[in-house]
Amino acid sequence: MEALILLLILGGAVAFQRVLRRIGLLEAELRRLESRLERSDARASSEAPERDTAAATARIVARAVITAEEDTAAAPTEKAIAPPPPPIPSQPEPRLNLESLIGGRLPIWIGGAALVLAGIFLVRYSIESGLLGPGTRTVLAALFGVALVAASEAARRFPATAEDPRVAQVLAGAGIASLYGTLYMAAALYDLVTPLPAFMLVLLVTGAAMALALRHGPPTAVMALVGGFAAPLVAGFDAAGIGPLLVYLALFITALFGLAVHRGWGWLALAASVAGFGWINFLVASLDGRPQDLSAVGAFTMLLAACASVALPATGTRNPWLRLAPLVAGFVQLVALAPALEFGALAWSFYLVLAAAALFLAWRDNLYLPAALAALGFLLLLEALALIQPERSATPIAAILATLLFAVPGQLFAPRDRRWSILALGGSAGPLLVAHACAPSLLDPLAWGLLELIAAAACARLAWLDRARTDAAPAPASAAAALLATVGLAQFLPGAWIAVPLSLAIVALAAWARSAASPRLFLLPAFPYLAALVAAALPLVTLGDLILASTTGDRLPYLRLPALGDFFRGLALPTAALLFILLDPRMLAGARRLVGGIGIGIAILLLYALAKQPLAIADLPRFGEWGFVERALLTQACLAAGWLMLRRGLLPTFAGILLTLGLARLVWFDLLILSPVLVPQAVGSLPLLNAFVLHLALAAFWLWALGPARPIRAGAALLTIAAALAFVRQAAHGSIVTGPVGTGENGGYSAILLGVALFWLWRGISAARHDLRVAGLVLLTLVTFKVFLIDAAALDGILRILSFLGLGVALIGIGWAYNRFLGKTATPAR
Repeated sequence: MEALILLLILGGAVAFQRVLRRIGLLEAELRRLESRLERSDARASSEAPERDTAAATARIVARAVITAEEDTAAAPTEKAIAPPPPPIPSQPEPRLNLESLIGGRLPIWIGGAALVLAGIFLVRYSIESGLLGPGTRTVLAALFGVALVAASEAARRFPATAEDPRVAQVLAGAGIASLYGTLYMAAALYDLVTPLPAFMLVLLVTGAAMALALRHGPPTAVMALVGGFAAPLVAGFDAAGIGPLLVYLALFITALFGLAVHRGWGWLALAASVAGFGWINFLVASLDGRPQDLSAVGAFTMLLAACASVALPATGTRNPWLRLAPLVAGFVQLVALAPALEFGALAWSFYLVLAAAALFLAWRDNLYLPAALAALGFLLLLEALALIQPERSATPIAAILATLLFAVPGQLFAPRDRRWSILALGGSAGPLLVAHACAPSLLDPLAWGLLELIAAAACARLAWLDRARTDAAPAPASAAAALLATVGLAQFLPGAWIAVPLSLAIVALAAWARSAASPRLFLLPAFPYLAALVAAALPLVTLGDLILASTTGDRLPYLRLPALGDFFRGLALPTAALLFILLDPRMLAGARRLVGGIGIGIAILLLYALAKQPLAIADLPRFGEWGFVERALLTQACLAAGWLMLRRGLLPTFAGILLTLGLARLVWFDLLILSPVLVPQAVGSLPLLNAFVLHLALAAFWLWALGPARPIRAGAALLTIAAALAFVRQAAHGSIVTGPVGTGENGGYSAILLGVALFWLWRGISAARHDLRVAGLVLLTLVTFKVFLIDAAALDGILRILSFLGLGVALIGIGWAYNRFLGKTATPAR
């Protein structure tokens, strides 16, 4: 009983809110019409007063009749022929305030709720006091409800209450609520009525509620809505079986839809739909383990979603999301219901029929295309869930039907809207790929491959049709075609050779992008290459470990190399294909820098793995013998290749990466963590033709030869100095250049640096190169400080005298030559 009271209060609140808005609209419209009539009368009064008075009277009567909500009420004859009242001056519409709300609006609705509660408490009092028997109580409650309905009709005709339609509305609503309560007592409390008669009585009361809603307006419709959906709970929803209940709900919702369409009440159709789906979820939760009843619920779900999608537009609902909501809710409900139906033929038939309805509506109105797309998405989810079940006999057939259902109309109507193209793509590729991924044992690999190539051809047709369209780009269709073709071709090859179809996809997509000249297509070749990287994840993880260990000083990185065959088989062909298409500067679009850089890095790693094979340094003695030579060769290969490509203008980004990598290797490995000065490694015994000096000298040469850029020439100068110092170091120590610095070696450093400074000064003067002259002067200054502060402290006697003598003569000569060729002789003062 408390639940029924709560429902009645909620229904009354909704009806109250609705009628407030309706009454406000009617009052505003009436005042507007009266104001217009008053102005019209004032303009025409000077021409024909009597004729105008009669016309104004007729217009007032006609407008009042048209705008009145009551269909059947007729004014008494005496009032019709009476002279019209004087025009009421137009007044501004009163605002809703506390006084008008409490004094004029709330009392009527609270009074209606009080009438319902009075009937309930009267019956309860009779029960508690034992005054009346169950049958008598039920009859009295029914008579009370009928009396309230009759009072509502009387209120429409009684002059004192006819002007305020809310009195009739609240009495009709209270009567309907009382009748539903009576049914509850008769069926659920006292068992006076068996399920089938109770069901018929519910139909009768609901029909009366619908008729009263047509007569009295939205508040009574709300009462009918709440009572009609609550009545099965009152009578015991499964007492007569689920079939009659669903038939009742279907008829009731159909009647509500008809009323909503007739009166243009979109809110009523939406509320009926929400309540219908609420009943569906209640039944699903209550009928656990009863597949036969759940099958009927599934059929009801399908019908409700389809009918609601048709009814909402007919009521004038324009919001697209509200019009799509029933279909989407139906798809979600059927997917949730499928496990209880064991993903059988019935579950699939309900879903496919509703999907066909969505496609039909989309064919009639493009507004429903998002619902068709949602149907496709939920279908793929349902297929995946069904295929992972042990029993899946109906699912393969359903997948075939789904493919035809979405792919055929999508292909036919693709020129109309790009979303039809998406449906065609999803229908052609989606069910097939999901089935292959979730249940590969359904078919032989060759059969899978053949089907996927056929689907790829269908997607390629869409890409060809979309190439010249302005509202759609061929990128989605092209990507789907490439995906299907790659997966299909992979079925004809061993699993380890997946890189072959991926490489073909890279080249084919690049060729198609150049042919179609669509900017979005140039990005597509990046995706097959990224897929190749994912397929070769294991060798790449091994390489990552190698790089980390190598950069932290590991002397034997050869031992960490991945298996060469797997590495090259998975990445060589895709990387070569990627570097080939990069010759076109349009390829990869905005991802060119990122994906191109990754491809170049992979190419360098492939060459590195290949270059490590000839010497195969796998132990420390061999590292001491060949470690520096191998590193120098790899670094020089990077520097030389980058220099040559820059000189010829080939792939400047790739060339810059090679040069940067070579210089980074030289600085990090050969001058810092694995420098032969710190770690014993053979560099060669010849003073000039040894690996240490040649390595640094060649690196300086590549930079000197690149051009006049200041940072590059600064790096070349530093490498030249390093090569000069390496020459002295090797001359002092031999092939193994570790050990302390001797006095002679220290002087050799000063001498060779002085020679380099003099060479730069000479070359800067002769070639008019300012940077060389500055570099020579800076180096000369540093050498001077070194001699005075370091070298002189280590010498004594005649050696110290000779060193200072030689340095002095050299500095004087340099100063004279510098002023002789570049300086200006100072003018003596007069």
